[in-house]
Amino acid sequence: MDNLVALFFDPAAWAALVTLVAMEVVLGIDNLVFIAVLSNKLPPEKRVRTQRIGIGLALVLRLLLLGTIAWITRLTQPAFSLFDHAFSWRDVVLMGGGLFLVWKATKEIHHNVSQSDEEESTGETLVGLTARAAIIQILMLDLVFSVDSIVTAVGMTSHLAIMYIAVIVAVAAMLFAAGPLTRFIDHNPTIIVLALSFLLVIGMTLIAEGFGTHVPKGYIYAAMAFSAFVEGMNMLARRARHNRRLKQVV
Repeated sequence: MDNLVALFFDPAAWAALVTLVAMEVVLGIDNLVFIAVLSNKLPPEKRVRTQRIGIGLALVLRLLLLGTIAWITRLTQPAFSLFDHAFSWRDVVLMGGGLFLVWKATKEIHHNVSQSDEEESTGETLVGLTARAAIIQILMLDLVFSVDSIVTAVGMTSHLAIMYIAVIVAVAAMLFAAGPLTRFIDHNPTIIVLALSFLLVIGMTLIAEGFGTHVPKGYIYAAMAFSAFVEGMNMLARRARHNRRLKQVV
């Protein structure tokens, strides 16, 4: 208890907390996009409940992983060598998560294109995912990002309480933003392919990290922000053309 009081009045602890929360929120963008894309494959009445269950279980998973932080940090030690390159278990987790994201994003892009053709012919919206499958996939990906973020957090602070608070705040922000982002993607179908492209890039980044090639996240997020800006301009242009057509009809 005395340690917590000392941390509360320590400016360095507050600086570490703010930095760690910002890092967790930024790293959570990848997970949030994935959750939003998955949620749009569910029936509308199941989306909010599935998101809450998935993100809630993800929070429990992260808190449990923080309790095994000593074991997590050992995952960065070389475990085996292949083709004269040493791999750690963290590298294996990152590569597995990256391959999963590449496979999932590629499959969803193909499914989205073929589904659009079928919807045009039938006039019905197709749903191809169960709530249980969505929750399992959310937890699988969150496990990958959790291991990476915990290893990064250890290098920023040695106080476990700060890590717990940062994770809780970041997951709360994710829970708050999941609904609006899902609705935005649902109301703007052209965003789906862009979001899946982001996941494809993130998957390739995880694979590169697993092979020991560090890719600065700033470059990735800057490219994502620029692409989102361009798509936003296209959306405004399409809306303006639509409004002009309505005025001409009237």
